[in-house]
Amino acid sequence: MDAELLRQYLEFYQDLGIKTLYRQPAGLAGESACPTSAPIPMELPPLAPTNDTLLKIIEDMGDCRRCRLSEARNKIVFGDGNPQSPLVFVGEGPGADEDAQGIPFVGRAGQLLTQMIENTAKKEGIELLRKDIYICNVVKCRPPENRNPEPDEMEICGQFLHRQLSTIRPKVICALGGVAARALTGHKEGVTKMRGKWFTWQDIPVMVTYHPSYLLRQYNQEAKREAWEDLKRVLHSVYD
Repeated sequence: MDAELLRQYLEFYQDLGIKTLYRQPAGLAGESACPTSAPIPMELPPLAPTNDTLLKIIEDMGDCRRCRLSEARNKIVFGDGNPQSPLVFVGEGPGADEDAQGIPFVGRAGQLLTQMIENTAKKEGIELLRKDIYICNVVKCRPPENRNPEPDEMEICGQFLHRQLSTIRPKVICALGGVAARALTGHKEGVTKMRGKWFTWQDIPVMVTYHPSYLLRQYNQEAKREAWEDLKRVLHSVYD
């Protein structure tokens, strides 16, 4: 089994909450293992390097050319905010404004997200500004024409998202939109069925809600109300 396939198996089992694997002890020279032999526990190795840091992840990414998204990008959009934040928002991928500035959620959708975070916190009596939380995306380069990231692109870039979240270890993660929800939870349902529900990533609670770009559409007034309710639940679960 090659290293990449082994890593995928280990990640799958860890996401299932399995912390220990067992192997049957080998028999004597040339003999098969005894079926009554006691299994030997093997702790799963960590998927992220020991003592990982956000700076180390950025260094390891370098001028990333691991997938086709690098071909047309302007800047890698790694993440932004407080690296000690107990709350992390995960979106889909950079848009044009983010690609130009190298910062996630700075366009119209990002401005709406900032307003939602700060206004909701203020109304709920929570002292919180955007700079106090951490925001990143599943993929770090802008998909052409803002299309959804392809599965292989998400898989390649997902290793860096995994390391980001493992390094920060927030109390709660908020998944913005279907792409982020599926990447973090492994569930395949649409965001309308997943939103407002709690899932987990590596034992960390994950709340799924709509992506701010979806809320900018005029006909989504009910979705806006639902997203505000989701956000209130997220904030109270972290800061109460």
